[in-house]
Amino acid sequence: MSLKALFLFVCCLCVILGKAQVDTAIIKSYADQVMIRANLDTNIESYIFSEGDAKNAKQTILSINNKTKTSLSLDYRIISATISFAPRFIPGNNDNANKGNSSYTDLRFRFFPKRFTQTLYYKRVKGFYIENMKDLLPEWQEGRDPYLQFPNLKIQSFGGSTSYTLNKNFSLNSIYTQGEWQKKSSGSWVPFLDYDRTTFSNVEDNQKSKEIQYNIGANMGYFYNWVIAKKVNISPYASLGFGGKFSSYRDSLEDGTKGAKENTQYLAVKFTGGLHVGYNTDRFLFGGKMNFYADAYNEEKNSTVENNNIYGLLYIGYRFAPPKVVKRNYDKLQEKIPIL
Repeated sequence: MSLKALFLFVCCLCVILGKAQVDTAIIKSYADQVMIRANLDTNIESYIFSEGDAKNAKQTILSINNKTKTSLSLDYRIISATISFAPRFIPGNNDNANKGNSSYTDLRFRFFPKRFTQTLYYKRVKGFYIENMKDLLPEWQEGRDPYLQFPNLKIQSFGGSTSYTLNKNFSLNSIYTQGEWQKKSSGSWVPFLDYDRTTFSNVEDNQKSKEIQYNIGANMGYFYNWVIAKKVNISPYASLGFGGKFSSYRDSLEDGTKGAKENTQYLAVKFTGGLHVGYNTDRFLFGGKMNFYADAYNEEKNSTVENNNIYGLLYIGYRFAPPKVVKRNYDKLQEKIPIL
């Protein structure tokens, strides 16, 4: 999906959502319940390197072999924790002969103090291959020829985001983790900051390379929770953001010493959007989501780097009363940290 198409989609969706009628919201909280969820989602993460002018740009698309991942979530009070991984036994995650071996791990925490939403995460991805081999080598044939692989290319990210819901009668939690349920349709503008430290490292021909990026961005999104039935909701959202990308790069030379450090700064543009459909009862819940994420920045005059992530997600969950030991320990923790 091109950046132009994403931009048009975001603009149109924001216009539609901005005109939606907002009713007085009634929110039901499940904070006193423990909620467990199992998720299955596609994880199509790729980096697109473009060289040349827009009409004749030459693209190289780096992707990971794992296309489907599972995750388990545990929620109680204002805390939500999720761990994600990509099992090799799932079809599409084990084409190692042609695409190489990829690994994926994502650990994520969310906190919902009042109208704030705080997210912290760690993500590690290793093992990439060039997806568009046919564009680079016209004689290349899928199924006969292997993809060009980068098994030692590793990307690690530590980051987070901080958002604030402007409409006090709108529940962002009901969309993110289903820790609440909104009984009447409502929407809200949500400004948020995102930030991360990302390390790119690789080993080729016994030579190591490493790049560290610090990213920070300011974003504005609009979320709408449309309750179409007593237990069913549809929630579209879209956001647009701008930020800075600060990079530090250093190669290892043939003699084992490190090369000179190169520091660069870029202006980055980011688009996100998606759609959530859910069914909710006081005990059982299930639903699906479709999301996209894309950011881009210009390395040079005719060189662009894009990070695209498009995925669909299916989830099923169950709520139950907390064990006494969990409630007692949380109450003790809350006495020391009142914000919890």
